[in-house]
Amino acid sequence: MRLLLVQDQEKLGRGLNHELVKNGYLVETASDEETYLELAASGIYDVIVLDNRTNGKDGISILRELRCQEEDTPVLMLTPDRGSRYCVEGLDAGADDCLATPFSTEELLARLRALTRRRGRKFVGNTISVAGMTLDPLRGEVMIKQRVIHLTIKEASLLELLMLNCGQVVTKERIFEKVWGYCSESDIANVDLYIHYLRKKLRVSSIKTKRGVGYSLREDSQATGMENSY
Repeated sequence: MRLLLVQDQEKLGRGLNHELVKNGYLVETASDEETYLELAASGIYDVIVLDNRTNGKDGISILRELRCQEEDTPVLMLTPDRGSRYCVEGLDAGADDCLATPFSTEELLARLRALTRRRGRKFVGNTISVAGMTLDPLRGEVMIKQRVIHLTIKEASLLELLMLNCGQVVTKERIFEKVWGYCSESDIANVDLYIHYLRKKLRVSSIKTKRGVGYSLREDSQATGMENSY
């Protein structure tokens, strides 16, 4: 899952980044309003973690600007204390949840899981089940007919994106933005390479190619009429 972390406290940001990456999240950070709004408006993130103050500006004001752009990515706002007016105002401004500092890593991860479940209705608990596969994206494991297959972070992110959009073609550009990110120095050709890796590991025929456009994951009943590339 791809996460945008918005805050400008170096020590806190470094610790949060470390814990999130350790638990399987792909994290990008922003420490100022302009960068945040530009990244958030891309729509490639599964969830945004927003500190209530970033470079001295009220995070609630930043959040309002995001919601004015009609961007609906779930937002978890970090607040100074549980009774703070920031939590109430943040929820009213469009935050989906708030978390008082200091907080435990376990509570942060639980709240992030809850937010992503609400958005991706195919999720059951921490897993997503589509087309005969059950994926745990944070563990990087997928089960197919009682066979457990271990995936890299990029492979798990790619499969999660295809599963959440099952039956729809996802363009190569969209896959690259979502899995690698705007700031990546990788080439878009990695999309084709990692599709090859997935097909080889999963040994399924449900990952289809729409030539010149992108890829889709199809249920067996949907697979006919699609162009294949192996």
